[in-house]
Amino acid sequence: MQVVYTHCAGLDVHKKTVVACCLITSSEGKVEKKMRTFSTMTTDLLALADWLNSFNVTHIAIESTGVYWRPLFNLLETTFTVILVNPQHMKAVPGRKTDAKDSEWLADLLRHGLLRASFIPPKPIRELRELMRYRKTLVQERAQEVNRLHKTLETAHIKLAAVATDIMGKSGRDMLEAIVQGTTDAEVLAELARGVLRKKIPLLRQALDGRVQAHHRTLLGYILAHINFLEETLEHTTVALV
Repeated sequence: MQVVYTHCAGLDVHKKTVVACCLITSSEGKVEKKMRTFSTMTTDLLALADWLNSFNVTHIAIESTGVYWRPLFNLLETTFTVILVNPQHMKAVPGRKTDAKDSEWLADLLRHGLLRASFIPPKPIRELRELMRYRKTLVQERAQEVNRLHKTLETAHIKLAAVATDIMGKSGRDMLEAIVQGTTDAEVLAELARGVLRKKIPLLRQALDGRVQAHHRTLLGYILAHINFLEETLEHTTVALV
């Protein structure tokens, strides 16, 4: 079978270790195998890069398992041509593959050009994706907290959501903060309405005439504090994205 890459390596990446196998093919066709295990600490990954360089390795294959390949890929991509391999594609390639020989199997397939590389976006795009994924998580968490807020208000007989379109608006927040601080008078709470919501003060008085208990105020306080934290973090991540 034709040899495509004469100096290549396969890396079997785990949480704590990386098993590396280098295959060096001489001009006469003789193959020399070098194997070594490194930890996934940064100093050891740098030592791995030096070790690969010592054998003039040009191409490296890594199986995309979990997130463990990412720091290794980030460190090696500037020096070597790194091929990230989909595990499903690995299974489709004929041959035997055991845990003990994963790195050697990867290196041998790479040596003969039998691996199809997964698309990896450029580094700036990967960094942007990480921020976007985190921002998406924050948005989802905020929505969940707002839902908890609605449920807590319902159990406290507060029907603010039936009158105000957005209970997280300025008027709604003022009313909720007042409830947390212990205000129970529906008329006092209704007077906190701003803008067009003031036209609904009679309805607000009815909606805010609830049965708020101490544990309700505690829950509302925690939920509001978490929402404020999430919104502040979202604001910072938005700035970072820009």
